[in-house]
Amino acid sequence: MKEKTNYGNWVPEKALYLLFGLAGVFLVVTVLLGVMVQMPVITVIAGVVCALTFAMAVYMLVCHEAFAFGKGNMMAGVHKHLVEHLDWDGEGKMLDIGCGAAALTVRCAKAFPKAQITAMDYWGAEWSYAKEQCERNVRLESVADRVSFQKGDAAKLDFADETFDAAVSNFVFHEVRSTKDKRNVVREALRVVKKGGVFSFQDMFSQKALYGDMDAFVEVLKAEGISEIHYIGDLEKKLDFIPGFVTTPWMISGMGILYGKK
Repeated sequence: MKEKTNYGNWVPEKALYLLFGLAGVFLVVTVLLGVMVQMPVITVIAGVVCALTFAMAVYMLVCHEAFAFGKGNMMAGVHKHLVEHLDWDGEGKMLDIGCGAAALTVRCAKAFPKAQITAMDYWGAEWSYAKEQCERNVRLESVADRVSFQKGDAAKLDFADETFDAAVSNFVFHEVRSTKDKRNVVREALRVVKKGGVFSFQDMFSQKALYGDMDAFVEVLKAEGISEIHYIGDLEKKLDFIPGFVTTPWMISGMGILYGKK
């Protein structure tokens, strides 16, 4: 049997199993309360909880299918949008910050066949991704000779200033737990880009609780030496491949892109 790549999903299968499992437990509890205990009020409450849990499970399953590579392909569309905003000739070294299962890494490797790509991530069981999974995916995609992986912290990259000709990152900065100010994660990503190098970052930039006033932040970055920088916010309302049902506060909300040249 031919091996297949595994890029995971923004809705992990473990979460689906948990939600449907909980719905099943609440269903059993509801039936037992109704038949054996005969406590109408508590039975109704348990039934409502069961129905809500099942509804959330179904919703998350629909989102999972919309995101999935080879199905709804929304994740692929988001990666494509990021790469389309990277104005680069592909000559030199690229860094993928927070590569997850290397889906964006592979897209970049195919879009820029002359590039040497370093991809880093914190990985760990809580994220449902692993370095070995990344290495397997790039091997199956026939780009392993131009890609290397290493474990690291996006808030403190293990690279010297101006190491890379290009840098990308997708939905990572807001997840970094080692620093409270997410703007500093952006600055750290820019630190390792060469003067004249390019970058394209997508994250929850339009969420003011995370980044504050992004227009003001763009002006600050310009004052700090970034020669060309653009910001587009609320992308979930502007990109036609993102279905409305995923644009909820707990799924995709406040998506933005920050791109340009250092």
